[in-house]
Amino acid sequence: MINPKIIDYIFSSASIQRWNDYPRMVELVELDKQAHKLIIAYFIAKFEKDVDYNYLIEAAIFEFLRRVVVTDIRPDVFRNALQKRAKEINSWVVANLEKSLGEINNGIFLQKFEEYLNNPNIYKKERFILKAASYLSTRWEFSIVYQTSTFLSDIEEVKKSVEEEIEDYYELIGVRKIALNKKLAKVVDLSGRLRFQKRWAQTPRIPETSVLGHMLTVAIFAYFYSIEINACPKRIENNFFTSLFHDLPEALTRDIITPVKYSVDDLSDIIAEYEIKKIQDAILPNIPEFMHDEFCYILGMYKDSKDEFANRIYQNGEITLVDDVSKYNMDKYNAIDGEALKQCDKLSAFVEASLSISHGIKSKELINGKKQIMKGLKEINGINFHAIATKIDEEFCTTGQTQVRMDFD
Repeated sequence: MINPKIIDYIFSSASIQRWNDYPRMVELVELDKQAHKLIIAYFIAKFEKDVDYNYLIEAAIFEFLRRVVVTDIRPDVFRNALQKRAKEINSWVVANLEKSLGEINNGIFLQKFEEYLNNPNIYKKERFILKAASYLSTRWEFSIVYQTSTFLSDIEEVKKSVEEEIEDYYELIGVRKIALNKKLAKVVDLSGRLRFQKRWAQTPRIPETSVLGHMLTVAIFAYFYSIEINACPKRIENNFFTSLFHDLPEALTRDIITPVKYSVDDLSDIIAEYEIKKIQDAILPNIPEFMHDEFCYILGMYKDSKDEFANRIYQNGEITLVDDVSKYNMDKYNAIDGEALKQCDKLSAFVEASLSISHGIKSKELINGKKQIMKGLKEINGINFHAIATKIDEEFCTTGQTQVRMDFD
């Protein structure tokens, strides 16, 4: 499904500092920006016609991986170089990732990646949506940077440039709604704030990851799982976005670590009940009415309960919980592999702990957490998550390291 090399690339983005030549009141990293970008892209896409969500997901992952490779080049310099030496730069990117991606989905993923880089005429609408979402995410970050940079001589020039760029995307309805600070802007703001909540808050880690960044890593794992089991397009889409939004309510409740959540009888049920109330009061009123049912389904809201990690299908307006999702591998069923997504969630947490331990941060919380997570990993639909974690751990124990890399924008 996935290998340690590509996981190392994905998590290295949690150490890529953004706006590093400007004073910042909070740390801004690439992984969080990419997660926020995809959340925004999802909502923009919902207002458009003829969007292929599988293309949107693939393009987002392709661009994310390329960004990790070229992050040492300033974006403006990179764009200029790409205009003159696109073929050579893209070949260099592929060469850096070839060994990491070649094993995934029997080489099909790598083939698609190369085609995407070398043919700007494919995925055109999806590329434009992602570009707009990237801009809005950067604009959100800049609103933070600006507050601590007003004394700098060039900050007003940067501000003007950021504000003017929005006109390039006004043809997208979702962009106009966000720009005009309509209800949807509140959801964008709420999701962006998840970058301030750190995972494993009770112990130091390297690299630190936020709840927002974690949501994206789980979504990427869910995508690789989905293509490995030959899931239908709608199932791939649902699995990805269910994972991407699985911790969104934590923007309202904060991240509550598992040992605390399950240490008191009925506490997890009380928390789940409170989450539902907060979703109904603070999130759904800001979601466009035409997508309420779909968004509730992705969040795992079912009658008076909520379980984002339940196996389920959605047909004729009815949600049905199922044991074996593979029996419903057709678009018409809108299937979600909840149990497998839970494994992806656990795998991401395992990587967070294993990576930090490989750096020498060996707190008892990380060591015990890693052991407990490993016990809960299992095989689903022929994908052995326990074996994947074991391979990851062996690789990180031998060579585990992520470089701290810097980026402007």
